[in-house]
Amino acid sequence: NYLDISARLSDIATTTVLPNVNTYIKNLSSGVLNGLGVVVNIIIGLMVMMYLLNMKTTLASQAKKIVYAVAGVKIGNEIVTEARYIKNMFEKFIVGKIIDSIIIGIINYVFMAIIHMPYALLISVVVGVTNVIPFFGPFIGAIPSIILLLLISPVMALQFAVWILVLQQVDGNIIGPKILGQTTVLPSFWVLFSILLFGGLFGIVGMIIAVPTWAVIYRWVSRYTNIYLEKKKLSVKTDDYINLKRIDEESGKYEN
Repeated sequence: NYLDISARLSDIATTTVLPNVNTYIKNLSSGVLNGLGVVVNIIIGLMVMMYLLNMKTTLASQAKKIVYAVAGVKIGNEIVTEARYIKNMFEKFIVGKIIDSIIIGIINYVFMAIIHMPYALLISVVVGVTNVIPFFGPFIGAIPSIILLLLISPVMALQFAVWILVLQQVDGNIIGPKILGQTTVLPSFWVLFSILLFGGLFGIVGMIIAVPTWAVIYRWVSRYTNIYLEKKKLSVKTDDYINLKRIDEESGKYEN
């Protein structure tokens, strides 16, 4: 048996291992270098973030100087106003969504701990992190968690699925509106549309920034549409265009 095993090992070493040593070393070194690259990028990102936070007031002042120098007072005021709106929109939505997700993660952990579900901390972190993504986030976090619990107990997985549905209803109707309020003022259709669009273009990051980004675009389109309608002496009320067939060119009357 010893001689047979030795012969097999020798054969494997000469026919399989040795010819592929270069490939193994290349893959290993590539993986190590990629891992080090990720660590270096994180460290550099943290350093840059610290510098930016430290001098953000100076950078904002310099940007305003350039805007007013190039665009003048009237256009400069418009640009600064819009920039402040974008900043407030992203700040309120992202920070509010993070606070909301932390609360959801804590509530989920307390519930799982009370009824003695396994992996309570792990699943709660997953649920909380994915909750940052609007609309689809709860499902993205719930599906792998349900699968994990399904491997342990189908009944427990079913209980968790029902609990997640209840938790998301509470979040969507009570907790979320209390924290976020009317931050974006976007109809539900445009929320779904923006998440699908930006998620398809930019992945997870796109899904996170989709709602505030589309809210800014939606505001710009609405604002400049109203400006051009007023210049043409047309109504800016959306209700006036429901069932509209034509506008009389002479009298300006809206015909339904």
